[in-house]
Amino acid sequence: MRNNSHSPPKAGVLVNIALGFLAGCVFAFMFPNVFLPSNAITFCSNSLLGSNIQANSTQCESSDQVDLLKSEFAAVSEKNAQLKKQVQELTERFQLAKQESDRAQKQSLALAEQPKAGPFGTVKGLRTNPTVVPDESVNPRLAKILEKIAVQNELIVVLANAKVKEMLEIWFTSIKRVGITNYLVYALDEETSKFCQSNQVPVYRRDPDEAIDSIGRKGRGDQISALKFRFLREFLQLGYSVLLSDVDVVFLQNPFDHLIRDSDVESMSDGHNNRTAYMYKDVFDDPTMRWSRFIHTIRMWVFNSGFFYIRPTIPAIELLDRVAARLSRQRAWDQDVFNEELFYPSHPGYVGLYASKRTMDIYLFMNSKVLFKTVRNDAKLKKLKPVIIHINYHPDKLPRMKAVVDYYVNGKQDALQPFPIGTPRT
Repeated sequence: MRNNSHSPPKAGVLVNIALGFLAGCVFAFMFPNVFLPSNAITFCSNSLLGSNIQANSTQCESSDQVDLLKSEFAAVSEKNAQLKKQVQELTERFQLAKQESDRAQKQSLALAEQPKAGPFGTVKGLRTNPTVVPDESVNPRLAKILEKIAVQNELIVVLANAKVKEMLEIWFTSIKRVGITNYLVYALDEETSKFCQSNQVPVYRRDPDEAIDSIGRKGRGDQISALKFRFLREFLQLGYSVLLSDVDVVFLQNPFDHLIRDSDVESMSDGHNNRTAYMYKDVFDDPTMRWSRFIHTIRMWVFNSGFFYIRPTIPAIELLDRVAARLSRQRAWDQDVFNEELFYPSHPGYVGLYASKRTMDIYLFMNSKVLFKTVRNDAKLKKLKPVIIHINYHPDKLPRMKAVVDYYVNGKQDALQPFPIGTPRT
């Protein structure tokens, strides 16, 4: 039998080992530097962190990837610069558009403004309509010609064909003599165009159009007169004021020095004195009305459609459209239609034209009735020098035009005397 009193039991030994291990763990946790120096810990930490960074750098910063990123960045930068430029251009356009819009709005407000009426006798209505915005796309070739010829956006225009070559020569010779440079012959045929070119006269020939060219070559006078209203529209659309002249006009002064320019249409009159030219009261007698037999009316002789100044305004263009449209539908005298559209008031079934108008001074812009009926027989009036003389009342135009030149230019005092007041009908 063994003696067990001097050897500890197995359970006690195991308990002691467990307690020692536990105490060591607690001691190590509380005092780590005793068993593991701080530099060793730092070294381990840095080694682990360094290994992670090195791994990431190896994956992300390869030379191929860097080059790719650089190229993409350059492309994006270039695209961004282009977008900035486009934004800048659009911003400038927007600002310009806004300025135009503001200007138009101010003009609209000015026209639509409802001001208070001023003191008695001081109120004045709007007389001059605003001009249209020029549109060169209407006729680029004509626009280039007018840009060189026109003075302050004004010029004289005449329509002519080969049938009136002699009168046309007197017409442009008188213009040159006065020193006018802003004028243009609207040639209706090739012969007239070449004639003007040979005489250093500004000329325009429209692009070929047989329907129009046939009228220009051999059309009636009323047909040719009708064309001018359609042709004039282009001049106004291009932004130019036109002094339209027939070919039977002699220029003695520069008409642009004598225009008022306060109306859409400024025309010479067919009236032969102040009453007939500027309006007068005409009393109509109707005896059947007994007490109210005398009816008071007003009358005025018509505007002359062969010499008038027209501004590039909406009412003026509407006038040309109305006249041209009527003359295309019916055979009529263009002067009748011209005046009807200008003066007929609005009434049931008809809307009149709201265009401002002015009558020219009949002794400056003189018709041939005034000259041969009154002026040549009046000692005082004979001393006046008209701006132009229009031989509109007489069919023997060429000899009377020559006589006007002889009297007013060459000083032949009896040059006007051989002609009768009126030309006998044949």
